[in-house]
Amino acid sequence: MKHLRELLERLEHVCLQGSMDVAVKDIVFDSRKVEPGDLFVCIRGTKVDGHAFAPDVAQKGAAVLLVEEPVDVPDTVTVVQVEDTRYAMAVASAAYFDYPGEKLQMIGITGTKGKTTTTYMIKSILESAGYKVGLVGTIEIIIGDEHIHASHTTPESYVLQSYLAKMAEAGCQIVVMEVSSQGLKMHRTAGIPFEIGIFTNMSPDHIGEGEHADFAEYMACKGMLFRQCKKGIVNIDDEHWRTVLEGHTCELETFGFASGADFRATEPKLVSRPGYLGIAYHVAGKMDFSVEIDIPGRFSIYNSLTAIAVCSHFNVPVEKIQAALKVAKVKGRVEMIPVSDDFTLMIDYAHNAMALESLLGTLKDYHPARLVSVFGCGGNRSKLRRYEMGEVSGKMADFTIITSDNPRFEEPLDIMADIETGMKKTDGNYIMIPDRKEAIAYAIHHGQPGDVIVLAGKGHEDYQEIKGVKYPMDERVLIAEILEEDRNGQ
Repeated sequence: MKHLRELLERLEHVCLQGSMDVAVKDIVFDSRKVEPGDLFVCIRGTKVDGHAFAPDVAQKGAAVLLVEEPVDVPDTVTVVQVEDTRYAMAVASAAYFDYPGEKLQMIGITGTKGKTTTTYMIKSILESAGYKVGLVGTIEIIIGDEHIHASHTTPESYVLQSYLAKMAEAGCQIVVMEVSSQGLKMHRTAGIPFEIGIFTNMSPDHIGEGEHADFAEYMACKGMLFRQCKKGIVNIDDEHWRTVLEGHTCELETFGFASGADFRATEPKLVSRPGYLGIAYHVAGKMDFSVEIDIPGRFSIYNSLTAIAVCSHFNVPVEKIQAALKVAKVKGRVEMIPVSDDFTLMIDYAHNAMALESLLGTLKDYHPARLVSVFGCGGNRSKLRRYEMGEVSGKMADFTIITSDNPRFEEPLDIMADIETGMKKTDGNYIMIPDRKEAIAYAIHHGQPGDVIVLAGKGHEDYQEIKGVKYPMDERVLIAEILEEDRNGQ
């Protein structure tokens, strides 16, 4: 229980009716979950306006309504008006959980790509130095030994504050989190004092109905983080960094390949051995040492260099940084699975044309004997994505295995036919195998020396969605089953 006055102590507000001394049991933003004594936040969504539920939640016993405009409810209900209920919910939620973000050193990462991998790299390095680190990201929330499945990159503010409170209670000292442009736009991180804010890169994405109106708004939302952190660490190689940082209020440090970067990557070198791809480089500028990472591609340099820049502020010894980066892995992000000494097999989340093109381009730099692509497309989604992914794989891969991926309420063969339409615009060789396990088995059994085989689209997902039901399906498990069946001569 908290008193309303405590919850709103850091917010400008006007009490339209009722008492500011009322006790609040909980903060709720879903009208279906309101119970007697709760504070209900009337949020204007893209499709539904929470103000319309005011009479209903009042009848359910809500003690307080947080609104942007007057509502018609009984005098027994306290109504408080604020300028922006989303912002107010974030700040009130922080107060409800006793401002957990102030008890933790918060690290926030924003940008189009690289957020997920970078968070895990930072966590790996800091934990190697003895820190207890919580994580909030696209794949999961990690609190000690507890792993919670994530539904949003940046959770709703109340949910986020509840996680931070659990992290503080569990003894976490540092939290590293992905901060999405949508999360910033919707004030989900309002009230959190970030020690460090990180900008990875920008490219057009998340633009359209329900997301961002245009690229300018997308950049502006990313930039909000740098008016909410003490120190900003930014990718100086990205052409948009100055625009994103406009109006920043933080100290700045830079990273990249550019000669003026505070943390600079030099002497990049692709590392390739049978069944293994990685990258090595030298860190110059504010630090001076060499590093090798078991994740292929130039983007791995940026991700790891970001992590190094961050961890330099926590006095992590160089040898611990080097060792931690060597073992840092992210489920479903260019994740190598050892199956053969002859060829390399990996799993990646690339599930649209832009991501697939970037992934295949990265792998082609290693000059594999053959680049083999295995992927499908989700049902009840854009057909254009299917055409584009088929065309990208046809142009860039030496061989493509078209298969199934979350067909939902469509027939897998219909989806695969759409992918084939894009494929036929190219001279690419391909085969169609609807059953994903059979497709993976085919790729493994036909792997040749020097091949790089990538299973794209599923990444960290551990299910296959068919006609409204999510069936367990983890590609790592499928690979293990295939290898076990091979050993048993099945």
